[in-house]
Amino acid sequence: MGIWIDTDMGFDDIAAIMVAAHAGLGVDGVSLVFGNAPIERVRGNAAGACAAFVWPFPVHAGRAFPVMGRLETAQDVLGNEGMPSTGLHLPDMPDTFHDDAFEALCRWLEKSDGDARRILAMGPLTNIAAVALARPDLAAKITDLTWMGGSLTAGNQTASAEFNAWADPEAVAIVLAHQIPLRMVDLDICRKVLCFPDDVAPIRAAGGRNATLVADLLAGFVEIATSRGRPAMALYDAVAAFAFAYPDHVTWREARIDMETAGTVTRGRTVVETRAAKVSGFNGSYAAEIDVEKARDTILETLKAEATWS
Repeated sequence: MGIWIDTDMGFDDIAAIMVAAHAGLGVDGVSLVFGNAPIERVRGNAAGACAAFVWPFPVHAGRAFPVMGRLETAQDVLGNEGMPSTGLHLPDMPDTFHDDAFEALCRWLEKSDGDARRILAMGPLTNIAAVALARPDLAAKITDLTWMGGSLTAGNQTASAEFNAWADPEAVAIVLAHQIPLRMVDLDICRKVLCFPDDVAPIRAAGGRNATLVADLLAGFVEIATSRGRPAMALYDAVAAFAFAYPDHVTWREARIDMETAGTVTRGRTVVETRAAKVSGFNGSYAAEIDVEKARDTILETLKAEATWS
């Protein structure tokens, strides 16, 4: 049984893919979406990552724009490349990906034959929404969709909205409307699993051919937080991958999840209601608790293993 990964290919996305692979989850395919950067830069990052880490799975380029509204990226935080570094960057490789993420996802779902079809999504849900709109019969084959996105409390893009939700709230609303089983790994739970500057040194010392690259990218990622006066950086997408790969180390709570698409100042907010008496029924779940030490150790050990590889 393989899995599918949908990503906007920042550093924590790369770490997440590594976590899933090291957990023994075979990756059947990866689809790219705008988010951390425009799709052209996301494609470039994916090409560099495939070359650096010798990924064997196929990668497919997907949506460049949200369902509605203008394109917004996280480059104001992550820089033009969507992936800060304190030194080395991913190699500059030719982009040979086909613009066929929709078709590839559909083919993968068509071949389910009763097997589980699990998706880990770590960006705007635009690619998944496209399948739901055009092929609801295939969207119904998705066993579970684990998404790093949303927030039970405050956002990070605005006071109300987490970035992945804010970048394309209509896509999230479409996914929910089509009753795709959604597991939300939100900002609040991700911020419990932190990486500190001191965590970089063991990776740098690992001695493999990618040790310096992984260490420099991790250090650049951590500096997003430390440059703003915080002591550590949340491992966001890698936390979602841990929850996806090791669901027994997470307490999942059912909820009614709705997406705010019309609010003037609350657009992109995920409204999460856990009181059954207040709603007609639950339509998803969210990660309410996580084994913080297990998640942190798993992610950092995965990065160290990648940095050891020669």
